[in-house]
Amino acid sequence: MALKYTVLGAGAMGLRYGVLLQEAGFDVDFVDTWEPQVKTIKQQNGVYVSRDGENRHLVPVNIYTPEEYTGNPDVYVVFSKQMLLADLLQRSAHFFKPHQYAVTGMNGMGHIEKLDQYFEPQKVIGGTALIGTVLNKAGDVDFIGAAGAGSMNLANQTEQPDETTNQIVADFQKANLNPTLTTNFLGTLLAKVIFNSVVNTICTLFEIQMGQFIAYPGAEKLGKQLINEAFDVCERADITFLNTRQQEWDTIEHVSRDTNPLHYPSMYQDMSKNRPTEVDYINGYIYELGKQSNYEASTHDFLRNLVHLAENTRQYR
Repeated sequence: MALKYTVLGAGAMGLRYGVLLQEAGFDVDFVDTWEPQVKTIKQQNGVYVSRDGENRHLVPVNIYTPEEYTGNPDVYVVFSKQMLLADLLQRSAHFFKPHQYAVTGMNGMGHIEKLDQYFEPQKVIGGTALIGTVLNKAGDVDFIGAAGAGSMNLANQTEQPDETTNQIVADFQKANLNPTLTTNFLGTLLAKVIFNSVVNTICTLFEIQMGQFIAYPGAEKLGKQLINEAFDVCERADITFLNTRQQEWDTIEHVSRDTNPLHYPSMYQDMSKNRPTEVDYINGYIYELGKQSNYEASTHDFLRNLVHLAENTRQYR
């Protein structure tokens, strides 16, 4: 039997996942707490979708506020900002059921603990999405990269995939999201946190695209300093990685140079719209994790504070 999906958090990434699943033939609903998004999509009878700024067209979707929604999906696809997730889940709790799964590809760390308050660990699937998407404005989204560009890793929190997990992976593959299922939960999540701690933070501070970052001759030296520090932290926390330090850099280089060179990371998108960034859940998470082992990830802490400085000084522009 086909799985029914509901996207919790219909921002840039939530819309991309949901629209691609819908276009692959799956039944998809969307739930969001941002009123302009819900109102605009309802008025338009759908969301405008572009790819790399071209071929803008209207895709009909069903969207609701949490208070309006009464659906009963098999799987929630959760994409929220870390600081907004607790409110989204609390407002959505009235339609959660014991049989339902939650799949998340959110940036940073801190969301799994929040999901565990509502879903059984064996039904929580953590993901990392190397897929660029931009929300231009309410009801208008731009998919960055050619069709099929980008990829993601998925892992069950219990590291024991079941039949439903395998069906979700197959559905995501049909939707051209290029998933890979692993049995290393923390290693899977931390690989993306480290990726973001380099690309998102540096591109945000200098207001540049990923391709502009990787074109700088010193990009590798900058990136590897952050990667090495993050690996030192995680090794002290007994976290086993999916890849080596060199492979982590190779991924950053490939995505920045070949897959999404024109992409402004989500942290930059938040900063440019005067929204709080997720840097505390990315570089800040690495620093705080290091402190638990008496290790000072000082470069990550320095960058975290630079991002907060940049946030603060925008008021003077």
